Amino acid sequence: MKSKEDNTQKKSKKLSSKELSWVLYDVGNSAYTLLACALIPIWYKSLAVGDGAGQISSDRATAYYAMAIAVMTVVSALIGPVCGAIADHMRIKKAIFSTTVVVGVSACILNGFTPMWVLFLVIYVLTKIFYNASLVFYDSMLVDVTTKDRMDEVSSYGYAWGYLGSCVPFLVSLAAYICGPDMLGYISNRLSMIIGFAVTGIWWLVVTVPLLKSYKQVNYVSEAAEAKSKNPGILRLIAGAFAQIFGTIKKIATKDKKVGLFLIAFFLYIDGVGTIIDNCINIGTDLKLDSVGQVVFLLFTQVVACIGSLVFGRLSQKYKTTTLLYVCIAGYFAVCLYALTLHDLIGFGIMAFGVGCFQGSLQALSRSYFSKIIPPENSGEYFGIYDIFAKGASFLGSLVIAAVKLAGGTINVAVATMAIFFAVGFVFLRLADSYDAPGYEK
Repeated sequence: MKSKEDNTQKKSKKLSSKELSWVLYDVGNSAYTLLACALIPIWYKSLAVGDGAGQISSDRATAYYAMAIAVMTVVSALIGPVCGAIADHMRIKKAIFSTTVVVGVSACILNGFTPMWVLFLVIYVLTKIFYNASLVFYDSMLVDVTTKDRMDEVSSYGYAWGYLGSCVPFLVSLAAYICGPDMLGYISNRLSMIIGFAVTGIWWLVVTVPLLKSYKQVNYVSEAAEAKSKNPGILRLIAGAFAQIFGTIKKIATKDKKVGLFLIAFFLYIDGVGTIIDNCINIGTDLKLDSVGQVVFLLFTQVVACIGSLVFGRLSQKYKTTTLLYVCIAGYFAVCLYALTLHDLIGFGIMAFGVGCFQGSLQALSRSYFSKIIPPENSGEYFGIYDIFAKGASFLGSLVIAAVKLAGGTINVAVATMAIFFAVGFVFLRLADSYDAPGYEK
């Protein structure tokens, strides 16, 4: 039976204090995502490329940056499920989450003071690893802060406010970059970096404080399972977590077909999303578009994504989650085909608008849908596995784009090939939707 508070909350359609504190973390971490997408590669190149002692060519710098991203992706994918499984058993999800945030924020701020490109890259990888680890716990917290009938809306609010809120510290960071030696020359490159990383890190931490104060883990494994996990050594604990993960993966592959099929669908269409995001600058560069105009449209995309997430969040009150996911996937399919006509900055802006309409909504609804079809007491572990599929995003798509380019194709054709990922992902989502949930709803 639902409580009076739950009924009132559903009727008012307002975020509760727990839901609001959870949403605010998206506002904080999204700032770092935007910084990593737009300015961190530029600052890295400013340190690495040149004829000075210890500096390297632009091609080698790009290669090392790609290698660093690959290392970060693999490490994040490996530790996510382990951390999630341990947190579910030990009822210490909040403690581990807090640790990842503090270390991630500290590394982010430290990055701005780094004088050498090698150390810059190492600290950047460290920041991203802890940032990604925090998202595993954060996503799994959704089952503790709200009810099943509000997951779509609350998750959408997270992405919406995240896109909008990330613009605040990014504008400060962008202003610092503009005042730097690459443009106006009012301040040094070092000071520009310090301001950008410090503002982003402080913003990330400050808006996370409400969640750190208010979060309480409601769902966790049974007392009997918890008692079995009490071993004196951390190595035995980790070994037990791995054993549990392999067991869960086997269960997903053989019994939880709804979860398994959804993860395949998610990997395919989110790979397309990630590839388009990661290659947005490459698209503009290959088409020789104005760099300032690209940054403007990047910010424009954040605003559109915010509005799109809010709209789809409201629509989730009337329509099934899968119906809205179909719409978002179809929208991205159309965006990929539109890339065939792309040739100028206006066309780039139209494409950015299309991406913004569906980007946040697709991510938010995928997160909430997954929360509904998994056992809530194992949410950390399941979201760790979910994170593996998410971290694979853009890997396969980037290989396809590279193959098309090496074969002599244009960037337009390369982006258009991403439509295949959305089409096949659509099919697997339909298959997942045809299976009944395993009975985790309470």
